[in-house]
Amino acid sequence: MAAKTDPLVHMGTITGGEARAILATNPVILLPMGSHEDQGPHAPMGDYLLAEKIAELSAIRASKAGVRTLVAPVLPFGGADWFAAMPGGIAISQATLTTVIAEMVDSLHRHGLTRLIVINGHGGNVGPIAEVARELYERERIVLPSLYLWRIGYGLLPGIVGAEKSAKVSGHGADPLTSIGLHLFPELMRPDLIPAGTKLKNDPLLGLPFTGLGTASFEGAEVAMPNGYDEIYTKGVGKGDPNLCSAETGAALTEKLSNVCARFIAHFDAKVPA
Repeated sequence: MAAKTDPLVHMGTITGGEARAILATNPVILLPMGSHEDQGPHAPMGDYLLAEKIAELSAIRASKAGVRTLVAPVLPFGGADWFAAMPGGIAISQATLTTVIAEMVDSLHRHGLTRLIVINGHGGNVGPIAEVARELYERERIVLPSLYLWRIGYGLLPGIVGAEKSAKVSGHGADPLTSIGLHLFPELMRPDLIPAGTKLKNDPLLGLPFTGLGTASFEGAEVAMPNGYDEIYTKGVGKGDPNLCSAETGAALTEKLSNVCARFIAHFDAKVPA
Protein backbone atom coordinates (compact mmCIF):
# COMPACT_ATOMS: atom_id res chain seq x y z
CA MET A 1 0.00 0.00 0.00
CA ALA A 2 1.05 3.59 -0.57
CA ALA A 3 2.75 5.24 2.40
CA LYS A 4 3.24 8.89 3.29
CA THR A 5 6.88 8.67 2.24
CA ASP A 6 6.04 7.31 -1.22
CA PRO A 7 6.64 9.63 -4.19
CA LEU A 8 3.72 11.58 -5.59
CA VAL A 9 2.39 9.68 -8.59
CA HIS A 10 -1.24 10.72 -9.18
CA MET A 11 -1.37 13.53 -11.74
CA GLY A 12 -4.74 14.62 -10.39
CA THR A 13 -3.33 15.40 -6.93
CA ILE A 14 -0.05 17.01 -8.02
CA THR A 15 -0.23 20.81 -7.96
CA GLY A 16 0.30 22.93 -11.05
CA GLY A 17 3.67 24.08 -9.77
CA GLU A 18 4.82 20.55 -9.02
CA ALA A 19 3.51 19.35 -12.38
CA ARG A 20 5.52 21.92 -14.35
CA ALA A 21 8.73 20.74 -12.70
CA ILE A 22 8.03 17.01 -12.92
CA LEU A 23 6.57 16.98 -16.42
CA ALA A 24 9.49 18.94 -17.85
CA THR A 25 11.48 15.69 -17.61
CA ASN A 26 9.00 13.73 -19.78
CA PRO A 27 8.36 11.02 -17.17
CA VAL A 28 6.64 7.76 -17.96
CA ILE A 29 2.87 8.24 -17.61
CA LEU A 30 0.49 5.36 -16.98
CA LEU A 31 -3.05 5.57 -18.39
CA PRO A 32 -5.26 3.31 -16.24
CA MET A 33 -8.57 2.15 -17.72
CA GLY A 34 -11.28 -0.16 -16.47
CA SER A 35 -15.04 -0.48 -16.52
CA HIS A 36 -18.19 0.06 -14.49
CA GLU A 37 -20.17 -3.15 -14.86
CA ASP A 38 -21.42 -6.26 -13.06
CA GLN A 39 -18.56 -8.17 -11.42
CA GLY A 40 -20.84 -10.54 -9.52
CA PRO A 41 -23.15 -9.81 -6.56
CA HIS A 42 -20.24 -9.76 -4.13
CA ALA A 43 -17.93 -7.24 -5.83
CA PRO A 44 -18.18 -3.49 -6.51
CA MET A 45 -19.17 -2.62 -10.07
CA GLY A 46 -16.27 -0.21 -10.44
CA ASP A 47 -13.48 -2.60 -11.39
CA TYR A 48 -11.59 0.48 -12.60
CA LEU A 49 -10.66 0.94 -8.92
CA LEU A 50 -8.44 -2.13 -9.14
CA ALA A 51 -6.71 -1.02 -12.37
CA GLU A 52 -6.09 2.42 -10.89
CA LYS A 53 -4.64 1.00 -7.67
CA ILE A 54 -2.33 -1.42 -9.45
CA ALA A 55 -1.18 1.45 -11.69
CA GLU A 56 -0.46 3.48 -8.55
CA LEU A 57 1.52 0.68 -6.89
CA SER A 58 3.45 0.08 -10.12
CA ALA A 59 4.27 3.78 -10.49
CA ILE A 60 5.51 4.01 -6.89
CA ARG A 61 7.65 0.91 -7.33
CA ALA A 62 9.12 2.18 -10.62
CA SER A 63 9.74 5.67 -9.24
CA LYS A 64 11.58 4.27 -6.22
CA ALA A 65 13.69 2.20 -8.61
CA GLY A 66 14.76 5.34 -10.46
CA VAL A 67 12.21 5.71 -13.30
CA ARG A 68 9.94 8.66 -12.48
CA THR A 69 6.43 7.47 -13.26
CA LEU A 70 3.05 9.16 -12.94
CA VAL A 71 -0.54 7.92 -13.12
CA ALA A 72 -3.11 9.83 -15.18
CA PRO A 73 -6.71 10.04 -13.93
CA VAL A 74 -8.40 6.70 -14.46
CA LEU A 75 -10.85 6.25 -17.34
CA PRO A 76 -13.68 4.47 -15.49
CA PHE A 77 -16.12 3.74 -18.32
CA GLY A 78 -15.20 0.77 -20.47
CA GLY A 79 -15.95 0.04 -24.08
CA ALA A 80 -19.40 -1.48 -24.54
CA ASP A 81 -19.41 -5.23 -25.07
CA TRP A 82 -21.50 -7.83 -23.23
CA PHE A 83 -22.65 -6.10 -20.06
CA ALA A 84 -25.41 -3.70 -21.07
CA ALA A 85 -28.04 -5.71 -19.16
CA MET A 86 -26.78 -4.60 -15.71
CA PRO A 87 -28.78 -1.70 -14.19
CA GLY A 88 -26.40 1.11 -13.29
CA GLY A 89 -23.66 -0.04 -15.61
CA ILE A 90 -22.06 2.71 -17.67
CA ALA A 91 -20.25 1.95 -20.91
CA ILE A 92 -19.36 3.94 -24.00
CA SER A 93 -19.32 2.78 -27.59
CA GLN A 94 -16.16 1.35 -29.10
CA ALA A 95 -15.99 4.31 -31.52
CA THR A 96 -16.40 6.88 -28.75
CA LEU A 97 -13.83 5.15 -26.54
CA THR A 98 -11.36 5.13 -29.43
CA THR A 99 -11.83 8.87 -29.82
CA VAL A 100 -11.49 9.49 -26.07
CA ILE A 101 -8.24 7.51 -25.83
CA ALA A 102 -6.85 9.24 -28.94
CA GLU A 103 -7.63 12.66 -27.52
CA MET A 104 -6.15 11.78 -24.14
CA VAL A 105 -2.94 10.77 -25.88
CA ASP A 106 -2.97 13.86 -28.11
CA SER A 107 -3.43 16.14 -25.08
CA LEU A 108 -0.29 14.73 -23.49
CA HIS A 109 1.73 14.62 -26.72
CA ARG A 110 0.93 18.30 -27.34
CA HIS A 111 3.19 19.15 -24.42
CA GLY A 112 5.94 16.68 -25.25
CA LEU A 113 4.69 13.95 -22.90
CA THR A 114 5.20 11.02 -25.22
CA ARG A 115 6.21 8.14 -22.94
CA LEU A 116 2.82 6.59 -22.22
CA ILE A 117 1.78 3.10 -21.14
CA VAL A 118 -1.84 1.92 -20.91
CA ILE A 119 -2.76 -0.13 -17.83
CA ASN A 120 -5.98 -1.82 -18.91
CA GLY A 121 -8.55 -3.60 -16.77
CA HIS A 122 -11.37 -4.37 -19.23
CA GLY A 123 -11.69 -6.63 -22.27
CA GLY A 124 -13.96 -4.14 -24.06
CA ASN A 125 -11.09 -1.62 -24.07
CA VAL A 126 -8.65 -3.85 -25.96
CA GLY A 127 -9.90 -3.01 -29.46
CA PRO A 128 -9.98 0.79 -29.06
CA ILE A 129 -6.55 0.81 -27.37
CA ALA A 130 -5.10 -1.25 -30.23
CA GLU A 131 -6.67 1.01 -32.86
CA VAL A 132 -5.24 4.17 -31.27
CA ALA A 133 -1.83 2.53 -30.83
CA ARG A 134 -1.73 1.34 -34.44
CA GLU A 135 -2.72 4.72 -35.87
CA LEU A 136 -0.19 6.51 -33.64
CA TYR A 137 2.60 4.18 -34.68
CA GLU A 138 1.81 4.46 -38.38
CA ARG A 139 1.62 8.25 -38.16
CA GLU A 140 4.51 9.08 -35.83
CA ARG A 141 6.38 5.81 -35.17
CA ILE A 142 5.63 6.24 -31.47
CA VAL A 143 4.87 3.05 -29.53
CA LEU A 144 1.91 3.09 -27.12
CA PRO A 145 2.17 -0.24 -25.27
CA SER A 146 -0.62 -1.60 -23.10
CA LEU A 147 -0.72 -4.16 -20.32
CA TYR A 148 -4.05 -5.99 -19.95
CA LEU A 149 -3.91 -6.74 -16.23
CA TRP A 150 -6.45 -9.55 -16.02
CA ARG A 151 -5.03 -11.44 -18.99
CA ILE A 152 -1.65 -11.29 -17.27
CA GLY A 153 -3.35 -12.28 -14.02
CA TYR A 154 -4.84 -15.43 -15.53
CA GLY A 155 -1.33 -16.46 -16.54
CA LEU A 156 0.01 -15.84 -13.03
CA LEU A 157 -2.69 -17.76 -11.16
CA PRO A 158 -1.40 -21.33 -11.71
CA GLY A 159 1.93 -20.37 -10.18
CA ILE A 160 0.16 -18.98 -7.10
CA VAL A 161 -2.63 -21.50 -6.39
CA GLY A 162 -1.66 -24.43 -8.63
CA ALA A 163 -3.02 -25.48 -12.01
CA GLU A 164 -6.01 -27.44 -10.66
CA LYS A 165 -7.34 -24.68 -8.42
CA SER A 166 -6.58 -22.04 -11.03
CA ALA A 167 -8.85 -23.81 -13.50
CA LYS A 168 -11.67 -23.78 -10.93
CA VAL A 169 -11.28 -20.19 -9.79
CA SER A 170 -10.52 -18.35 -13.03
CA GLY A 171 -13.32 -16.39 -14.67
CA HIS A 172 -15.49 -13.31 -14.67
CA GLY A 173 -16.85 -12.64 -11.20
CA ALA A 174 -14.10 -14.79 -9.66
CA ASP A 175 -10.33 -14.55 -10.09
CA PRO A 176 -8.25 -12.60 -10.64
CA LEU A 177 -10.53 -9.66 -9.76
CA THR A 178 -12.30 -11.05 -6.69
CA SER A 179 -9.12 -12.04 -4.86
CA ILE A 180 -7.46 -8.72 -5.72
CA GLY A 181 -10.56 -6.92 -4.47
CA LEU A 182 -10.49 -8.89 -1.22
CA HIS A 183 -6.88 -7.76 -0.76
CA LEU A 184 -7.01 -4.12 -1.90
CA PHE A 185 -10.59 -3.13 -0.99
CA PRO A 186 -11.91 -5.60 1.60
CA GLU A 187 -14.32 -2.98 2.94
CA LEU A 188 -16.09 -2.87 -0.46
CA MET A 189 -16.45 -6.62 -0.91
CA ARG A 190 -19.51 -8.69 0.10
CA PRO A 191 -18.43 -12.36 0.33
CA ASP A 192 -21.79 -13.13 1.96
CA LEU A 193 -23.44 -12.46 -1.42
CA ILE A 194 -21.34 -14.94 -3.40
CA PRO A 195 -23.68 -17.35 -5.27
CA ALA A 196 -23.76 -20.88 -3.89
CA GLY A 197 -23.23 -22.41 -7.33
CA THR A 198 -22.67 -21.21 -10.89
CA LYS A 199 -22.62 -22.67 -14.37
CA LEU A 200 -22.64 -21.40 -17.94
CA LYS A 201 -26.10 -21.59 -19.47
CA ASN A 202 -27.23 -22.75 -22.90
CA ASP A 203 -28.12 -20.34 -25.68
CA PRO A 204 -31.91 -19.81 -25.46
CA LEU A 205 -32.27 -19.40 -29.23
CA LEU A 206 -30.01 -22.06 -30.71
CA GLY A 207 -29.76 -24.42 -27.74
CA LEU A 208 -25.95 -24.54 -27.85
CA PRO A 209 -23.71 -24.77 -24.76
CA PHE A 210 -21.85 -21.56 -24.09
CA THR A 211 -18.08 -21.74 -23.77
CA GLY A 212 -17.61 -18.13 -22.65
CA LEU A 213 -18.55 -14.56 -23.47
CA GLY A 214 -19.51 -14.43 -27.14
CA THR A 215 -18.80 -18.08 -27.91
CA ALA A 216 -20.75 -21.34 -27.95
CA SER A 217 -19.92 -24.85 -29.11
CA PHE A 218 -21.43 -26.78 -32.01
CA GLU A 219 -20.02 -30.32 -32.29
CA GLY A 220 -16.78 -29.02 -30.81
CA ALA A 221 -16.54 -26.09 -33.23
CA GLU A 222 -16.59 -22.58 -31.80
CA VAL A 223 -19.52 -20.41 -32.86
CA ALA A 224 -19.55 -16.64 -32.21
CA MET A 225 -22.70 -15.51 -30.38
CA PRO A 226 -23.88 -11.93 -29.61
CA ASN A 227 -25.74 -12.81 -26.39
CA GLY A 228 -25.57 -10.62 -23.30
CA TYR A 229 -23.67 -11.82 -20.25
CA ASP A 230 -26.89 -12.32 -18.24
CA GLU A 231 -27.93 -15.01 -20.73
CA ILE A 232 -24.66 -16.85 -20.11
CA TYR A 233 -23.59 -16.31 -16.50
CA THR A 234 -25.15 -16.99 -13.11
CA LYS A 235 -25.66 -13.63 -11.37
CA GLY A 236 -22.69 -12.17 -13.21
CA VAL A 237 -20.35 -15.05 -12.40
CA GLY A 238 -18.94 -17.20 -15.21
CA LYS A 239 -16.83 -20.35 -15.08
CA GLY A 240 -14.82 -19.53 -11.96
CA ASP A 241 -16.00 -20.19 -8.40
CA PRO A 242 -15.59 -17.01 -6.28
CA ASN A 243 -15.92 -19.13 -3.12
CA LEU A 244 -12.33 -20.23 -3.81
CA CYS A 245 -10.99 -16.66 -3.96
CA SER A 246 -9.03 -15.20 -1.05
CA ALA A 247 -7.24 -12.08 0.12
CA GLU A 248 -4.03 -14.12 0.28
CA THR A 249 -4.29 -14.95 -3.42
CA GLY A 250 -5.11 -11.31 -4.07
CA ALA A 251 -2.01 -10.14 -2.22
CA ALA A 252 0.20 -12.45 -4.29
CA LEU A 253 -1.47 -11.36 -7.54
CA THR A 254 -1.15 -7.68 -6.65
CA GLU A 255 2.52 -8.09 -5.80
CA LYS A 256 3.28 -9.97 -9.01
CA LEU A 257 1.20 -7.69 -11.24
CA SER A 258 2.71 -4.48 -9.87
CA ASN A 259 6.17 -6.01 -10.13
CA VAL A 260 5.62 -7.03 -13.77
CA CYS A 261 4.32 -3.54 -14.58
CA ALA A 262 7.23 -1.83 -12.79
CA ARG A 263 9.79 -4.00 -14.57
CA PHE A 264 8.13 -3.24 -17.92
CA ILE A 265 8.24 0.47 -17.09
CA ALA A 266 12.00 0.16 -16.52
CA HIS A 267 12.39 -1.72 -19.82
CA PHE A 268 10.30 0.89 -21.64
CA ASP A 269 12.34 3.70 -20.09
CA ALA A 270 15.57 2.11 -21.27
CA LYS A 271 14.26 1.66 -24.83
CA VAL A 272 12.44 5.01 -25.05
CA PRO A 273 14.57 7.52 -23.13
CA ALA A 274 13.19 10.94 -22.24
